[in-house]
This record gives sequence, C-alpha cells and structure tokens, in this order.
Amino acid sequence: MLKFNKISTKIKVIGALLILLVVGVIGTTIYLTQQNIKDALVINIAGKQRMLSQEISKSIFYAQYSGIYDFSETDKATQEFIYGLNTLKNGDKAKGISAVSTGEISAQLEYVEKLWNSFYADIKEYKELAASGTKKEQRMREIIESVHINNTVLLENVDKLVTLYTDHSEGKIHFIRTFQYIAGVLLFLIFIYSIIQLKAIESHADAFMQYSKMLADNEDISNLTPIELQAESESEIVEVSDTINCFINKINSAVEYSNEALLQSQKASSKLEELTDEFDSILGELKDKSMACKHLDNSEDMVIASTEELMNSTKKLTNLKKELDELLKSCQLLKS
Repeated sequence: MLKFNKISTKIKVIGALLILLVVGVIGTTIYLTQQNIKDALVINIAGKQRMLSQEISKSIFYAQYSGIYDFSETDKATQEFIYGLNTLKNGDKAKGISAVSTGEISAQLEYVEKLWNSFYADIKEYKELAASGTKKEQRMREIIESVHINNTVLLENVDKLVTLYTDHSEGKIHFIRTFQYIAGVLLFLIFIYSIIQLKAIESHADAFMQYSKMLADNEDISNLTPIELQAESESEIVEVSDTINCFINKINSAVEYSNEALLQSQKASSKLEELTDEFDSILGELKDKSMACKHLDNSEDMVIASTEELMNSTKKLTNLKKELDELLKSCQLLKS
C-alpha cells in the first residue's frame, strides 16, 4: 500500500495526474475533432439533399412546360438523393460515417423519408405518363401541382434536418471547449498543489539540514537533543531522522556511562588518598606492637574496600569502551 507522505509517492501522484489529464485532453480533443469532421460531411450531405430535391422539381417542371421529356438529370439527382438519404439513415463505413446518433434526428429523418417516398412516387408516375403513348394532361398537371406542394414541404423538413445535424455538431464543439476549460482549471489546481507540496518538502528538508549543520558544528556532545520533526514530514526524512536520533541516543548513553565511570574513579582515588594518609598517621603514632596490629587490621579493611571500588570503576570503563566501539561502528555504517 502506498504511503502518501512519501516524497516519491507525492511525485508519482502529481506526475500521474498530469499525464492522465494531458492524455485525456489530447485524446478527447482528437476524437471529437474527428467526429466533427465526419459531422461536417454529414451536414454537407443533408444540405445537398435540398439542392437535389429542387433540381428534381425543376427538371419535372421544365419537361412539363417545354414538352421535352429528357429525365437523365432527374434520374441522376434522384439516385443521388436516395444514396444521401440511406447514408444519413444507415451510415457509410467506407467514409467513416455513423448512423444517426439522437432520437430527434432519427425521428426527423424518418419523416423526411416518408415525405420523399410520396414525392418520389409522383416523379415515377409522371415519368411513366410521359413515356406512354397517350398523354394524360390532366393527371400530369395534377402531379406537377403535387410535386410543387410536396417539394416545398420536403425542402422545409430537410432544412430542419440540417439544423438538427448542425446543432448536434455545435454541441460537440461546445463540449470540447467546456472540457478544455475544465482541464485547464484542473491543470492550474494541480500546478498549485505541486507548488504547495514542493514547498512543504523543501521546508521539512531545510529544517533537517539546519539541525544536521548545528549537530556538526556543536563541539559539546555531553547532552545532545534528538531532532523533532513536524507530524506531516515525509517518511524518507522521518526515517533518516530516526537513524540520527538513534545515533544521538547512543552518544548520550556513552557520555552517561563515561561520567559515571569518572565519578567512581574519583571515589576510588579519594579512598586511596585516605589510605595513604592513614598509613602516614600509623607510622607516626605506632609505639607498641599491639597498636601496630590494630592499625594494620584497619588498613587492611580500607585496602579491601578500595580494591572493590577500583574493580567497579574497571567494569564501568569496560562498558564505556563497548559503547564507544558501538558508536564507532554506527558512524562507519552511516558513512557507507
């Protein structure tokens, strides 16, 4: 499990957030840009449907009033209109065009298809009447009137379809802009967060370095104070500080043993001085053998007591040597 108070973890989290956000912005922008290119193609197809319906109506009107029944342009425009309608409805994999993506567009497209079927039925009937040997002028005029009316309605609904496609495309553009604005704000917040974290790391590291410098410049090691860090300090700094504090505690322990051994040595020295003075007093005051034996016994007791004091001092000094050896090993480990 990651510890968030580690310097490496903070750097990884900040880096991961930046990478994810930048990749997300770039990926989303590229995807939606490609979609807008395809939407522009769809809008172009839908807009062209208006022109084709007018071209078909125009060719029928021209044939009616000129008496020239050449429907080659009409057939070409009709096939192109049918292809465009199928593309809008079902998509075109070759051109990367997908089918309709909203219910409103789908409903409008179905209504346009219904109007087209009625309009196309009049066109076919007119062409059949024109191709027959006997002209039915009345019926042909009725069809022309129907074509005129249906074309107007078809044109209005194709315009509405184009508007729906345009609004849908503009919605994607608006989404891209909104997403980019949000991403920009998030990048700014991450930037501020990064500065705050770096300042905190710098502050904790500076406090540690100041203490280390003070420790190196301090000539008196009789009573070293362990370093105290803030609760939110990074774990790497805390780990190094714990190592130094352990080292300081060992120094303090060694100094304490040294002071105690020195005190014992001073006591032993005092006892030896008392013993010397006692011997001088004995040699000056001895007058008979019995008194000499008495004083020798007292001196023997004092010598034994002094010997015990010296043995205790020797043990203390031995322990001091062990502590200093451990301290030396710790220094060598820290240097390595």
